[in-house]
Amino acid sequence: MAVPILQSKLPRVGTTVFSVMSALATEHQAINMGQGFPDFDCDPRLIHAVTAAMKAGLNQYPLMTGVPLLRQRVTDKVFALHGVQYDANTEVTITSGATQGILSAILAVVRAGDEVIVLEPCYDSYIPNIELAGGIAVPVPLLQGTFAPDFDAISVAITPKTRAVIVNSPHNPSGRVWSTEQWNTLTDLIAERDIWLISDEVYEHMVFDGAAHQSAAQNPRLRERAFIISSFGKTLHVTGWKIGTVCAPAPLTVEFRKVHQYTVFTANSAMQHGIAEYLGDPAPYLTLPAFYQGKRDRFAAGLGGTKLRLLPCEGSYFQCVSYAEVPALRDLTERGCSEWLTREIGVAPIPIAAFCSVPTEQQIVRFCFAKRDETLDAAVQRLAKLG
Repeated sequence: MAVPILQSKLPRVGTTVFSVMSALATEHQAINMGQGFPDFDCDPRLIHAVTAAMKAGLNQYPLMTGVPLLRQRVTDKVFALHGVQYDANTEVTITSGATQGILSAILAVVRAGDEVIVLEPCYDSYIPNIELAGGIAVPVPLLQGTFAPDFDAISVAITPKTRAVIVNSPHNPSGRVWSTEQWNTLTDLIAERDIWLISDEVYEHMVFDGAAHQSAAQNPRLRERAFIISSFGKTLHVTGWKIGTVCAPAPLTVEFRKVHQYTVFTANSAMQHGIAEYLGDPAPYLTLPAFYQGKRDRFAAGLGGTKLRLLPCEGSYFQCVSYAEVPALRDLTERGCSEWLTREIGVAPIPIAAFCSVPTEQQIVRFCFAKRDETLDAAVQRLAKLG
């Protein structure tokens, strides 16, 4: 009997550059500053809170929508920070990570043939998620050199088939942050059209230099059409726990939860209870900007003696650098540069071109500075050879 031929739903997806660079870093015993996760532990109080929840028997399915106290904590946090009131029962859902939240939001509103605008470079799940929904990704490049949104290009990309726009601020991989004026400009482009907004705000608590995170939720005309995606994994240094949140108006949340309940149904019970208990004190996220700004500044100061040119980093935990002025690197592709730095210097970054559906060479690589001070200092010592 013949075996059926499997037609891939994601024929262009293969081994990611993240896996390749991590393997290369291991092979050459390089400091891995490519993948975006901390190399330090979370607050022991958080571990205690989750352990206490497990010991208390909170290990069975929680509500599909999420633990009520955790949803209320999210509601209270958003109101305290942005003055926006979401209903904890009908407008907040706890997800198995932000990536699942993004996928479920796309599946809820995108149908076969719908177009979704993505601003590149972008997080690598967006386009495969759109394709799984039967949609068509429409990449619009961010402006080279600044990574600012090109609203003229976005306007041209909008068609009657455009069903959603995905925005990520603070931005991975560039570290740029959208301003109120930029959000207002996007509002003018989509508010009178049948277009949803998926706002990826997982680095919301990592905004530096005294600035405040500008959430899409703060704009009433955007809020009524927006899914706001957040991540406890990023905020609490526990990326492997995969606990996220999605805030959206009640009609959108109804459709979101229809997808959510038949993909994962719910997220880890004990972790939800533990996080809810832990967030009774808002200090962990209120102090996060200063914590990561210190790491950004430490890393940036260390690179000051090299020919690597630092690009603006207003948020996230990523620092992009241009290597155009480094003689040993200037003729290399971004991938070639990343591999050379891993082999010859012992520090592994990620090429920015890896975040684009059609790789665009800008001679820029990304470093993750969510690392222990000793790790940052060791990386800087090695990179000093480029001085």
